[in-house]
Amino acid sequence: MAYLLGLDTGGTFTDAALLDAGASRVIASAKALTTRPDLSGGIADAIAAVLRDGGIAPEDIGLVSLSTTLATNALVEGQGGRVALVAAGFAAADLARAGLAEAMRGDPVIALAGGHDATGQEAAPLNISALDLSSLAGVEAIAVAARFATRNPAHEIALRDHLRDRTGLPVTCSHDLSAALNGPKRALTAVLNARLTGLIDRLIAACEAHLARIGIDAPLMVVRGDGAIVPAAFAREKPIETILSGPAASAAGAAWLTGEATALVSDIGGTTTDICLLKGGRPAIDPAGAQVGGFRTMVEAVAMRTTGLGGDSAVHPGPSLEGGVTLGPQRRMPVSLLARDHPDLVHDALDRALAQDAGIELAFAVPLFAAPPAGLDRREAAVIARLTGPMRAADAAPSQLERPVLNRLVARGLVALSSVTPSDAAHVLGWLDAWDGPAAHKALELLSRRRDGAGQRIAGGARDMAEKIVEQLRAQTATCLLEAAFAEDGFPPALADHPLTRAGLAGHTGTLAATLRLGVPVIGLGASAETYYGAVGDRLGTAMILPEHAGVANAIGAVVGQVEMRMEGHVTSAGPGRVTAH
Repeated sequence: MAYLLGLDTGGTFTDAALLDAGASRVIASAKALTTRPDLSGGIADAIAAVLRDGGIAPEDIGLVSLSTTLATNALVEGQGGRVALVAAGFAAADLARAGLAEAMRGDPVIALAGGHDATGQEAAPLNISALDLSSLAGVEAIAVAARFATRNPAHEIALRDHLRDRTGLPVTCSHDLSAALNGPKRALTAVLNARLTGLIDRLIAACEAHLARIGIDAPLMVVRGDGAIVPAAFAREKPIETILSGPAASAAGAAWLTGEATALVSDIGGTTTDICLLKGGRPAIDPAGAQVGGFRTMVEAVAMRTTGLGGDSAVHPGPSLEGGVTLGPQRRMPVSLLARDHPDLVHDALDRALAQDAGIELAFAVPLFAAPPAGLDRREAAVIARLTGPMRAADAAPSQLERPVLNRLVARGLVALSSVTPSDAAHVLGWLDAWDGPAAHKALELLSRRRDGAGQRIAGGARDMAEKIVEQLRAQTATCLLEAAFAEDGFPPALADHPLTRAGLAGHTGTLAATLRLGVPVIGLGASAETYYGAVGDRLGTAMILPEHAGVANAIGAVVGQVEMRMEGHVTSAGPGRVTAH
């Protein structure tokens, strides 16, 4: 029998699920920590565990399919490699539209003469000689966009060939990603694709290398953002197609696991919460293109609301006089996880901080690079040189000027920060015991000593702090679900935070009687769904379905999807007797 192996690589865990050849039952599932910068370690651990538990030999695997939240996480957190945009035929105002300026984050933009008109006729000759290659120093990939390239891609192709020949860097053409008009939006999609190139290439390479090493000779497929599965080579060339790959797989997994036709699916990972609506057992496709991390792309994907809220979200003391906390959107390595691997560093720093009897801010910096990367400025290089291993963030960036530098390195995916997360709170409450519980207790005790706007401690100790964090996670999850429900019914999502909404959920009775509840059940997915989600269903007055294997739903969804490829053609006419097929 040729078994099906589904894999999902997330920010915290890499999941594996083994299904029979007909995709009718789960034979075994497993989890392993995602390993960075070398992703092959987590992939190897997950595959080894699932094959062992299922009693299956590597040569019996007939298909491997991979979903991932890494691309989604990178865009939500503002991460990804440094890129350049080469734009032909666009005005300066065009390059400020569609969120393109924000997406560039200060990376180089080179504007050239060129481009075509709506009929595909050359609007201006391409001035390729004006391209200054020295301005591309330090970039990892290049995006190319030309005006009306979907009507005539000649200038994009010429730029692509020129740049590949002279730089050896990956080059993304906007016309390869979408056939739709709207040049600035296509350029944005190309920029995000280029930014993800290195990340997805490393993931696929790690997976392919390990499969070959252990003797799995099976096609490797990747889940696309619309839920279809495509060859790994396709995903490597167009990594932007994998944004919402993990969420799309989770939606497919939810439908397969529960058989529900209509439900909201809420998938909590380490970094994000992804919510979509199942209709007729299938997720809807977003006609406007995938929106992730504030950017609206031209990538066809499931209609998904992705929020920076997960089990490893950063915990921030609230700005209000009443104190409290907020979560996300940034991901942090849990203190309890860092302490498992580096106990002396973490416990010594926590003990010293607690001895000061004040709620000081304490975070750790963890290098994610195997060797110092190229393209660093002087201050970035100085911080990188100090990061010979995990250390207190204050030691990695001791001056005020260097703290923004450390944040830039985090945004580039070169460094991770470790601080208190909901996973640490779960250790304090006794719901998890996977890592270093005493370190989590110390970290939450320290955080509880922070002062609110009225000068009061924000919590009465580690346990009280843990309960506040969990309550906030549930409250933010409920708000996300309400926003999705309001939007689906045509109402402004902002109503989720309206006082009347809160009164209706609480069943307010007085001069005014108000009741409000979700009209469909919620399917809770993710490793921590069982820990946090039961109370969310109660809060929203609906059934919360927590299926068996909910923790590996993405890996299951990776192999129950369909192989699907589509092509579209467009015909335009510039005048009588003149027809162009695109």
